[in-house]
Parts: sequence; C-alpha cells; structure tokens
Amino acid sequence: MSRQPLKLAVLISGGGRTLKNFLDLKAEDRLPVDIRLVVSSNAAARGLAFAEEAKISALVLSRRDYPSDQAYGDAIFAACREAGVDYVAMAGFLKLAPVPEDFTGRVLNIHPALIPAFCGHGMYGHRVHEAVLDAGVKVTGVTVHFVDNQYDAGPIIWQQPVPVFDDDTPETLGDRVFEVEKEAYPQVLRLLAAGRIQLDGRKVRIAASKRRESMVDD
Repeated sequence: MSRQPLKLAVLISGGGRTLKNFLDLKAEDRLPVDIRLVVSSNAAARGLAFAEEAKISALVLSRRDYPSDQAYGDAIFAACREAGVDYVAMAGFLKLAPVPEDFTGRVLNIHPALIPAFCGHGMYGHRVHEAVLDAGVKVTGVTVHFVDNQYDAGPIIWQQPVPVFDDDTPETLGDRVFEVEKEAYPQVLRLLAAGRIQLDGRKVRIAASKRRESMVDD
C-alpha cells in the first residue's frame, strides 16, 4: 500500500529557490509532498510569489512584531499546527524559532556545508562559502538535519560532499552547492514519506527499503 504524501509547511526568508525546487519536483510527480503552508519572515520575500502561483496558503510573520524568540516560534508553530502538517521544512529561513515539544523531530533544515564545520549563528548563504574558501578546504557539502533550539546543532540526517576548486568564488561554489541541495533535501523528504527515517536521541537511522530487503532475502 502506497503512503500518503507528506503534509509539509515550508519556512522561507528570501528568494524561495528551495520551495521552487520542491514545487517543480512535486509537479513532475517526483516528490510525495502536500505543501499546505508557506511562512515567510519577510514580506518582500520573492518566494511568496511561488506560493501564490501554486495556490498555497502563505503567512508573513515578522520577528519584529513579537516580544521574544519564544513568542515568535509559538506563532509560527501555531500556524503549522492549524495547517495540520506532518513536518516543517526550513528553506533559507533566517530567524530563530524555538521548536515546541510536539514538533520535536518534525522540523528540518538544510545547511550549505558539512556540519559541524562552517555553521552556527550568522553562518548562512555566501558567508558560509566565503568561510570555506578562506579556510582553504578542498571539500565542502550540504547537511540536512533536524532542528533543535540552537543554530545548526540538531541531529544530522543526510550529508553530501561538494568539491572546492582553486578558482572558485563564493558565487561559483554556492551555485555548485545549491545543485546538490536540490537533490539532498528532496531525498530526505522521500525517506520521511516512506517511513524510513528513525530518530533515536542524537542518532538518525535510515531503514533499508523493502525492495532492498527482498533482494537480500532472495
């Protein structure tokens, strides 16, 4: 019996490239998601146009309208709760929104480096790629992780490496990293929709597919 699509809320702050990737893959029947809500921290976020075009409910919740991070997080997750989502996918969301207990293990983020390197408060976008180039490392990558209440500190679900070339700029490296992000984040969502990801404390286990198990049995 096939599983139902993953009911998803997507949190954005800017251009919405990741949201657009999700929508494109869904339209091609390559991503089993039902995006029920988009929340933006920025009324000018270009990603809101993608939500409007796809006829997805969208909210703008600005951090400045709330007295604390906790109050801000409460408002965001109240909206997600009302939308009846299974998971929340942060996609270029730049504000701290504390995760309530009922959403523990249900909030995801993607970071454009191999955590625990080049991560933490203030490390996002081109700042990450600039730091990678300044450090002279030869490999960077992407990390999909569960979100806790610290920046880039939640349990790691999935990582993929990306080479760093001698002639890279933050722009060229960022473009190459994003191409891998477009593969990695959807793959994690597919695994979640298939019920194959298990969170055990700080450890994330990915169960073998039924097809692979049957091949081993044969």
